[in-house]
Amino acid sequence: MNLTMRPELFMDLQWFAAEDEGRTHDPTDSTYRKAREEGRVAKSQDIISALGLLLPAIAILFLAPSIVETCVEMVRFYFTRITELDPTDGSVVAGVFFRYFIRMAAPILGVAVLAALFSNYIQVGFLFTTKPIVPDFNKIIPKFGRYIQKTLFSVEALYNLGKSIAKMAVIGVAAFIIIRSNIEKLVNLQTMELWTSITFIARLAITMMITCAVLLIILSIPDYFFQKRQFKESLKMTREQAKEELKQEDGDPLVKSRLKRRYQELLKSDLSKVPDADVVITNPTHYSIALAFEPDRMNGPMVVAKGEDEVALRIREIAMLNDVPVVSHPPLTRAIYSVAETGDVIPVKYWNVTALLVGKFFSMEGKAARKRRNVRPVKMEV
Repeated sequence: MNLTMRPELFMDLQWFAAEDEGRTHDPTDSTYRKAREEGRVAKSQDIISALGLLLPAIAILFLAPSIVETCVEMVRFYFTRITELDPTDGSVVAGVFFRYFIRMAAPILGVAVLAALFSNYIQVGFLFTTKPIVPDFNKIIPKFGRYIQKTLFSVEALYNLGKSIAKMAVIGVAAFIIIRSNIEKLVNLQTMELWTSITFIARLAITMMITCAVLLIILSIPDYFFQKRQFKESLKMTREQAKEELKQEDGDPLVKSRLKRRYQELLKSDLSKVPDADVVITNPTHYSIALAFEPDRMNGPMVVAKGEDEVALRIREIAMLNDVPVVSHPPLTRAIYSVAETGDVIPVKYWNVTALLVGKFFSMEGKAARKRRNVRPVKMEV
């Protein structure tokens, strides 16, 4: 029979492929914070179970006399009122029973709840979130390959198997030693008084519970560090995810570089000469160039200040406050902005169009008229 003709007989090997391949970047603080907000934290369930066994066992040890007295009181109540209670009225009988039961069990249950809260707190601190219980219909669809890989063919599966065997061995050895050391008394129980036998068995049981709980706590310490390591591995990211995480945390690198460039331009821009300019040409919103022309010491119109966006807006504001004409001419502004820096004379090929556009502002009459208006320069801090 040719099995190659029956592909349904085979499992897809991709089910067992490592989904974490390529996840080489360590998680960032933001990744840990998001996981914590979702209720995903590194903790050992063995610590919770061990403390959940140890603390209630200690509580039983100290509260045993009170529990026995309550139990005796309950039995005495029923026997002394056996002729008074109506057997058909179960509410009275049940009500009395539950009152005594709560008196005996409530302290133990309270200690168990505190043990659970304490064991979680010492591992992850205070954490309250409802996200883990929010319905997620995407999780309804089973991922059999991932499940089989995680439970059978992974380091975690082998570790859990070894941990379970170790716990059973420790509990078995501890129980064997405790029972073996008391074997003579156990054999002679039939010769003891009833109350002595009960207290002996109770003391033996509580000793075994406390001993096993202490041993389980010792075993849970390495488990806690293993769970932390596994949790870190589960949060590792691919290179693309790390870039996206960095972008979300610190902002888009392109936007950051642009803001940095603008900030540097703002610091480097010397806007103190804008009030002495003859004209400011604009894009009209993105670029601004302040031009000045003094025939005695300049070969042509000179750029005394330039900038874009925030700097351009600041140049226009200073110009208007100092009565410097502002003219909108996008093509000329963009052309001069790209070829001339602050302190440069604009190229000769732009002289004609500049003269035609703002010639009256470069004339000596225009300068004299501005001076006659006694415009006081207004300086603005950069």
